[in-house]
Amino acid sequence: MIGVVLLNFGEPAEATLEAVVPFLERIFLTNASLEDASSAEAVRARCRQLAERRAPALIEEYHAIGGSPLNRQSEAQARALAAELGRRGHDVRTYVANQFADPMMEPVLRRARADGVERLVALPVYPVCGPSTNVAALAQLADALAALGWGVPVAELSGWHRHPAYVALRADGIRRSAAEAGIDLNAGGNRLVFSAHGTPMKYIEEGSRYADYMEESCTAIAAAAGVARWELGYQNHGNRAIEWTQPSIDRLIAGLEAETVVVVPVSFMHEQSETLSELDIELRREAEARGLAFHRVPVPHDDPRFASILAELVESALAAGAGPVPLRRCRCRPEPATYCTNG
Repeated sequence: MIGVVLLNFGEPAEATLEAVVPFLERIFLTNASLEDASSAEAVRARCRQLAERRAPALIEEYHAIGGSPLNRQSEAQARALAAELGRRGHDVRTYVANQFADPMMEPVLRRARADGVERLVALPVYPVCGPSTNVAALAQLADALAALGWGVPVAELSGWHRHPAYVALRADGIRRSAAEAGIDLNAGGNRLVFSAHGTPMKYIEEGSRYADYMEESCTAIAAAAGVARWELGYQNHGNRAIEWTQPSIDRLIAGLEAETVVVVPVSFMHEQSETLSELDIELRREAEARGLAFHRVPVPHDDPRFASILAELVESALAAGAGPVPLRRCRCRPEPATYCTNG
């Protein structure tokens, strides 16, 4: 039997300090190399400090959006993928494992082993490969397998933003949202704006292709949507005094010469605090304060076509890249059984 593990960021089920501080600590620990520290104890203390400082504002965001729907949407995607792979004749079980919130990877892998899984496919639900998302999630899963002493064969998928059906899915969402709002995105006063999760420039300088892949993804989606002009901004976070990808989405909006903006959260496949709070509340407020009409394209997390996209990626990974989606060996995570559409 094949087990497919959908890897996600995760968000706490409860908006409490007891849940949010450990969640944030895990995030900061994963990215601890961004700052110098004299010892492991100093690293842990610094991450705890950052988590405690960030937690109250994040809790407010969770309350403002009525709690994060990310985990609920992840489970629905796993069920839809299992049904689609079953229709294609595969004996498969699907699982959701998060990087930073329950369900965490080790308990999920224990369950998969108990279920009799004989082969695993690890699939991060992040379209564009990044060092703290796709690459880190796959490394965490490998570490969890090693900790369990489970030598199950694993096929890994990293970036998949070049999948033609994925490009079409995102382009359809843009066209639909613009049509419903009566907006011509090629008219002078209207602007399509992609918003992506920011990443520290240190990762880019160390060789990450995330910014290049993001530009490539936006170019393909905009072209498929028939939009000639577009902008890309990054949702950066000021938790550490480090350089981030630019332009930041708030500065982009502040300097944009337009009357209407249609914002696409291009690096997300779930609605979560970064879409429902950072975009729908905070960025909308900033845009409207400048007199801009603000529209946001929904994340197509529950589009029936998405399960088919994931199923084709799984089939291609099982076939070592020779399935319905051409895959190559991943350059961002150069392991023998890690594949992507970008290699």
